[in-house]
Amino acid sequence: MNRDDPQDAQDFHHQFNEVWGNPRGLLALTIVNHTTIGLRFMVTGGVFFLLGGLLAMLIRTQLALPGHDLLTPEIYNQVFTMHGTIMMFLFAVPVMEGFAIYLIPKMIGARDLVFPRLSAFGYWCYLFGGIILTSSLVMEIAPASGWFMYTPLSSSVYSPGPGSDFWLLGITFVEISAVSAGIELVVSIMRTRTRGMGLQHMPLFVWYILAMALMIVFGFPPLILGSILLELERAAGMPFFAVAGGGDPILWQHLFWLFGHPEVYILFLPAAGIISTILPVFARRPIAGYRWVVLAIITTGFISFGLWVHHMFTVGIPHLAQAFFSAASMMVAIPTAIQVFAWLATLWSGRPTYEPPMLWALGFLFVFVAGGLTGVMLALVPFDWQVHDTHFVVAHFHFVLVGGVLFPLMAGIYYWLPHFSGRMPHRLLSRWGFWLMFIGFNITFIIMHVTGLLGMPRRVYTFDPGLGWDLPNLISSVGSFIMAAGVATCLLDIVLHFRFGERAKRNPWGADTLEWTTSLPPSAYNFATLPECATRHPLWDNPDLQSTIEHGHHDLATIDHGRRETWGSDPVTGKVREIIHLPGNSWLPFLAALATAALCISLLSKQYSVAIVAALISVAFLLRWSWENGAHPKAAPNAEVVEGDPPLHSRTHDGPGLWGMTVTLLANGSLFMSMLFGWLYLWTVAPQWQFPENPPLSWHGLLFVGLPLSAALFWFKRVVKQLKQDNTAQLQLKLWGICGLGAIHLLAFVAVLVRAPLAPTQSAHDAIITVMLIYLFLHSTLAVVLCALQALRVRKGYVGKMAPYEPVVVEKWWVYTAAVFWITYVVVVILPPLWSLD
Repeated sequence: MNRDDPQDAQDFHHQFNEVWGNPRGLLALTIVNHTTIGLRFMVTGGVFFLLGGLLAMLIRTQLALPGHDLLTPEIYNQVFTMHGTIMMFLFAVPVMEGFAIYLIPKMIGARDLVFPRLSAFGYWCYLFGGIILTSSLVMEIAPASGWFMYTPLSSSVYSPGPGSDFWLLGITFVEISAVSAGIELVVSIMRTRTRGMGLQHMPLFVWYILAMALMIVFGFPPLILGSILLELERAAGMPFFAVAGGGDPILWQHLFWLFGHPEVYILFLPAAGIISTILPVFARRPIAGYRWVVLAIITTGFISFGLWVHHMFTVGIPHLAQAFFSAASMMVAIPTAIQVFAWLATLWSGRPTYEPPMLWALGFLFVFVAGGLTGVMLALVPFDWQVHDTHFVVAHFHFVLVGGVLFPLMAGIYYWLPHFSGRMPHRLLSRWGFWLMFIGFNITFIIMHVTGLLGMPRRVYTFDPGLGWDLPNLISSVGSFIMAAGVATCLLDIVLHFRFGERAKRNPWGADTLEWTTSLPPSAYNFATLPECATRHPLWDNPDLQSTIEHGHHDLATIDHGRRETWGSDPVTGKVREIIHLPGNSWLPFLAALATAALCISLLSKQYSVAIVAALISVAFLLRWSWENGAHPKAAPNAEVVEGDPPLHSRTHDGPGLWGMTVTLLANGSLFMSMLFGWLYLWTVAPQWQFPENPPLSWHGLLFVGLPLSAALFWFKRVVKQLKQDNTAQLQLKLWGICGLGAIHLLAFVAVLVRAPLAPTQSAHDAIITVMLIYLFLHSTLAVVLCALQALRVRKGYVGKMAPYEPVVVEKWWVYTAAVFWITYVVVVILPPLWSLD
């Protein structure tokens, strides 16, 4: 190609569009490209935000005057429950993930995320789960136990309808989406950065998203486990949280807040990442204290997992524990303050200009600092006791979450709006939108602190006159309508700008990061060629970078092989190690999510036979998904690369799938550790927990079950070792032999399960053992299935000396399966009788 010939350049981009382009019509359901998926997340989250906002207006209208009867108590309970649920689970997290999915590849110089089908699957799970959950509101059977579903209020005794089931199943469905995105983002950031982008060169927004994604991986599984246990208690009568059966309702609070408090920082960190991106651009200087900010991000992520008990100061936990968690809660103010000082120092030493994104960023600084101060007040146990469950707490978390998340989100929307559409927002209308929302928000929630200090409890649907709450509530309601007017103004501005907005010039804000080197709006492949990037400010250091990328002056400029490719790089240095080939558009993510939705609906309607069929169909789609990888004709049957380029990842012993499996197992391990925590907690704390006189599981029976599992693991590891040495003799036969050992293990497992006198509906002891055994059995079954698939792929020629990658990935699953089996064996079978010895 003549790089300076316009016709050649046009043909060059046309070839890329042939490979990367998105189909239209019904085939749009098959799109897996990150730009489209990220925008879908954001738009869908915006729709849910409007629905949640409408519910908020109903709440404020109801509380505007004493004795108001706009809503009945039952409907009011549903409205405030769904308002919190929608804002937390269907708006805030998915929209932040949407931003990350859209921006991360563009910021790190990649053409797409590393598992595009996983992104698409996550979106469809989110959409279907959200529709299922909100449909309960239309049918007036929505959950009504509060957005954190405390037991026993949410149990079948006190919430007998299907409302709680909608919450538990719908949220679990949605959280599959969140964990999928978390895994996707971690691996993409660590393994697909462009040549030369070491960790020290990553934009701060990428650091924030990396921390957020890891927190999702570790933080969401406890809630997924809690939801499964509570649904089993409601549907099957297994008493995990019922005191009479040996359970404890406080266990639910622990599991919920093990997720719930990190959730606050899962939302805050990407919001802070937006601020850390925007402020230097409009201050016209690099951010102050880059390394200190990175250190603060990492510290915040760690500390946030040690604070969950500060939500439970009034449930009767020991004073020593209260003192510890109170101190830990105040400690998190230190890394937060480091970031605030870095932002202020950047503004102080820069030359700020006050464009619309900057207004939102400054509004965030004011509101978030105020919310942080009331957070320090609530970390003090005596003060928390006084204002617990009052409107003061409601005001505090709205200052933190709305002020600390929505304002940065609006700053980000206005900052990247030219990137989404290629057009600029209207300056006057955007300013009106900001000031209406800023003023309305502060009128609503500043006064709500006073309402709480006057003693008004949260979640009351009305109140009597003369308690001193009349005027504060009326002012808060007026403020909320002003805020709603601000939301409407911003929405109008955004909608109109797509048609009437001024055309954006390249890099309209004078930014420094790689996403502004793409076309506006971007193409499906982001970059025609991948640039080297060994600086934190590529566009400030090389203003011509946009032009040289478009004209093919950088890496991976070949597209006639028909593969979607991006760099696979070293996680620390950014040195290129292999070419990652990515899958194209596919129906499989959509169909797998659709089958999972059918599973969710059939469980809600108690059609368990249909649920089993739907689960099998979903698994079948997922297995087919795993089949179309590596050397499969639909993936990369031809491994030829340009001379001098590294090999395709599927022809090496390393690759993103290895990282994907590792991060997936970290999430899985978090769920397993939560299950062990539940076992140990009930054992040591539940008031009526009892061990049966005769243990239902014999130590020698489970020992016999575990031996063939361990033998299969060691054999599999030996096969992988030989494969790495290019020894593929009788590879297929060996894999079938391992499957045989696995089958013996499964048969022995079934025999133990059948003979064990477990009564899971009679005691929490037997109930939690039953869940653990099912967990282990499913892992062993999947290990055998994956091994069998590998044997079949060897037969087809998709795995072997030239494509040795996949058994290395499957090996990790075998290791994990054996590890959790033996840990369970020790903790559940061996430890209790040893502990009872005198």
